Amino acid sequence: MKRSDLTEKILDIKRDNGWTWKHIVAEIGGMSEVLIVGACLGQMKLTKPQCEKAGELFGLSESEKRLLNEAPMRGTMPMPPTDPLIYRFYELVMINGPAWKELIQEEFGDGIMSAIDFDLDMVRLPDPKGDRVKMTMSGKFLPFKYYGATGNNQALGYKEE
Repeated sequence: MKRSDLTEKILDIKRDNGWTWKHIVAEIGGMSEVLIVGACLGQMKLTKPQCEKAGELFGLSESEKRLLNEAPMRGTMPMPPTDPLIYRFYELVMINGPAWKELIQEEFGDGIMSAIDFDLDMVRLPDPKGDRVKMTMSGKFLPFKYYGATGNNQALGYKEE
């Protein structure tokens, strides 16, 4: 079975039972809702205990549970993305990315914000003009390593004071 087949099976079971993602997340538990939904969609992996819970919830075989525990091939969508909501995130990065890069590197130094050591939270904010989506991202700063640095030359790209 391919991972995409398992994703379709999970989505069919969700749809057939009228379950919400909040229900599925509550049943599997143990991680951010974004990670659990991402695992159900084939972009993340679940821990073995979570795979057991998912197996019970979705009626999965041993092989399907093990597949949920394998590291997936991530980011397999076409670029640029064609789904309007996902495209807006892409658009945010295209337009604001250079400014975010400058501001992060001015504050922290020469490096990146990790998407692996990372937290993401999403909440709904009521607003009389239309509810808002609030996304909070928190990623560990990873300085570039300046390989071959010798003597007093700094080896990592942390901000120089």
